[in-house]
Amino acid sequence: MSEIDQDSVAVSRRTLIPIVLACAILFVVGNVWVALNSVQDLELSHRWVDHTWEVIAQVERTIGAAKDAETGSRGYLLTGQKNFLQPYEKAKAELPASLNRFKQLTSDNPSQQRRADEMRLLMEHRLELSEQNHAIRDAANGRLDPIRTDEEMNAGKADMDRMRLIANQMEDEERRLLADRIRTANVAVKRVRYTLGAASILDLILILFMFRYFSRERSLRLTAEQTAHGLALSRREVERKAEEIQILNQSLELRVQQRTAELETINKELEAFSYSVSHDLRAPLRTIDGFSLALEEDYADVVGPEGKDYILRVRTGVQRMGSLIDSLLQLSRITRADVERAVVDLTALSETVASQIRDQNPDQNIEFTIEKDLTVQADAKLLRVALENLFGNAVKFSSKKPESRVDFGWDPEQLAWFVRDNGAGFDMHYKDKLFGAFNRLHGDKDFKGSGIGLATVARVVRRHHGKIWADAKEAEGATFWFTLGTTYDGPDKIDIASRR
Repeated sequence: MSEIDQDSVAVSRRTLIPIVLACAILFVVGNVWVALNSVQDLELSHRWVDHTWEVIAQVERTIGAAKDAETGSRGYLLTGQKNFLQPYEKAKAELPASLNRFKQLTSDNPSQQRRADEMRLLMEHRLELSEQNHAIRDAANGRLDPIRTDEEMNAGKADMDRMRLIANQMEDEERRLLADRIRTANVAVKRVRYTLGAASILDLILILFMFRYFSRERSLRLTAEQTAHGLALSRREVERKAEEIQILNQSLELRVQQRTAELETINKELEAFSYSVSHDLRAPLRTIDGFSLALEEDYADVVGPEGKDYILRVRTGVQRMGSLIDSLLQLSRITRADVERAVVDLTALSETVASQIRDQNPDQNIEFTIEKDLTVQADAKLLRVALENLFGNAVKFSSKKPESRVDFGWDPEQLAWFVRDNGAGFDMHYKDKLFGAFNRLHGDKDFKGSGIGLATVARVVRRHHGKIWADAKEAEGATFWFTLGTTYDGPDKIDIASRR
């Protein structure tokens, strides 16, 4: 190659360097911009989720205050005792502010605004009638008009039924919005992950390309330029470009770390919020249960058989909601708990859980078949919770059989642990709903339950980076398989006694 051709190549290469660097900068800046937008979308989605939960809580507070007002008013009309007016007066003072807060929170939703206005009219009408009846009761000096009282009770029940219907419509609307917003948040999380992953891979490719390119350029320049001055200039240019790339990489890494920390903080706040909401619901439930018990014990003769039935339904509903809250709290604790893997004697743990379930169901003929010498690397406490729910479900849904059979062991074909029963089974068309909270495939009249058990099991499995699935036929039993996220999930042949 002639000297002129070599100079032309050198000039071409020197011109190409800024072009390549400019392209690299554009790629990096573009990725950072996409990542920032994705994180902003994620933050907005989480704020909408929090907003929706706040609206649902406000609906519950509003209808709760309306129930307190109605209960206090009925108590005063039936007994004439002024202490029943205390919850009535408190609820009467809280209701306008509660409805105003709901309207403020749903200012962007015309249908919710209309429902709030309708509920306000019903409440004002109800409170106005209650005030009139209180005045009549005061003027009667203790003499109770049974006919008017019955009319008032029927009217109050009709108004409360209408308010409950409106409240249910409000909550259904918000839960629909909540489901949409949670899906949006999940999509945003995936988009952030994909964006950060793509940015990291692209940066690595660009770094490798630039490193290779600069290495070749330096070698060619050392060959082409014989003078010390030219060599020094070439070295300084290469070093300057390398420093610029390093600064860009450091900036990108810092932003990735900041966004990752923000995402972790948002997830922790969501978990803490769920725990707090479940925990704070206990106080009003205890109040309702206490007043209902007092009404049942002290005024049984006054309310009559129908009133006793209403009280029983109220207490049953409160106790069921308390059970649901306990299940939610357990689900929240599992989400927040740290996973500490250790060698677990799975056979011994399963037999302990099986014995406990037998003791809890003394009238049921239950046969457990548990494979021997099973061990696994897992968190013993979380694994016990999963087995309690799986065994408990198997026993519950086979309770209508003359003999309940539950098998537990390792399936070498599926490469997973299994729990099999001979119970009611389920329609595989609905298998995707099995592991969601409050999703039940059988009615409460057939099999009692909160709908949290399988969601808890799925959460435990996911905390171990495993997976869970099921197969069943109606009236022929069901089989649940799960893995625990280890390289080999099979039964480890470990001497448990020597480790103890």
